[in-house]
Amino acid sequence: MTDSEALRRAQAVRHFNRFYTQHIGVLHEHLAKSAFSLTEVRVLHELSRGRAQTASVLGRALGLDSGYLSRLLTSFERRNLITRRPSESDARQSLIALTDVGHAAYAPLDTAAIEEVQAVLESLPVLGQEQLTMAMKIIERLLGDKPQHELVMLRQPRPGECGWLVHRQAQWFAAQYGWDRSFEGLLARVVADYTQRGDAVREMCWVADQEGLVVGSVCIVAVSTTVAGVRLLWVEPEVQRLGVGTQLLNECVRFARRAGYTKLTLTTAATLAEPRRLSERAGFKLAGTSAERRFGKELTIERWELVL
Repeated sequence: MTDSEALRRAQAVRHFNRFYTQHIGVLHEHLAKSAFSLTEVRVLHELSRGRAQTASVLGRALGLDSGYLSRLLTSFERRNLITRRPSESDARQSLIALTDVGHAAYAPLDTAAIEEVQAVLESLPVLGQEQLTMAMKIIERLLGDKPQHELVMLRQPRPGECGWLVHRQAQWFAAQYGWDRSFEGLLARVVADYTQRGDAVREMCWVADQEGLVVGSVCIVAVSTTVAGVRLLWVEPEVQRLGVGTQLLNECVRFARRAGYTKLTLTTAATLAEPRRLSERAGFKLAGTSAERRFGKELTIERWELVL
């Protein structure tokens, strides 16, 4: 990445920060009419979730200075908004919880905030609402420092998602490995053939959905009357090694057996460690390799098979 590209991206982030800060300020205008600052509302919100917490946990979760948070909590205690009791696991820490007065004080603020956000969303068409919430989830995922352990649900692709799978995988493999547009063409043909045949008895596609975000995919397509092929196997890098790929391949195996296939095949490149790891874990055996020029690169192509 050149210096000019890095500068352009940094300026784009700063521009978004200014825009969003201004937008959030407008959203929280009602706070000027309340007895609480925005930071105080954030603390009340965290405590309203029903689980008593220590000051250190609160400070880390909200990114607050310990001295400032201590003064804020002391003010809350004087106003009978919170209680403190010794932690059973660490006598040096106190567990903080909202009182009934605290819950009553926070409830109208929470309701007002929800109504304001709903008003913003209702000004957008349904597709715009989906795009906005999806973009926010992506930002949170990319900038968050927590492992993505949320529950993953396998489902069939919704309209537009098969095309998105082509886009996402072609984009990532070009950036990571320098594969050219012929790989995108291959993906597009797989999707086109699968969607046009529409054979739900012998072919199926799944996406891995994690809180509304697609984090993986796989398709099983007919190669012959007895052999099926695994296509579009993909797991987003930040959720690899969390069982998503295993879940996808296991679903392929179950479907192939129900459909009456006797063999599953999977083709990948030797440079891709994740598909090989998933294949071995699912019981596939390496059936052969060949040196081929694909996607603008000299690759060793591996062919894996699983006897059902």
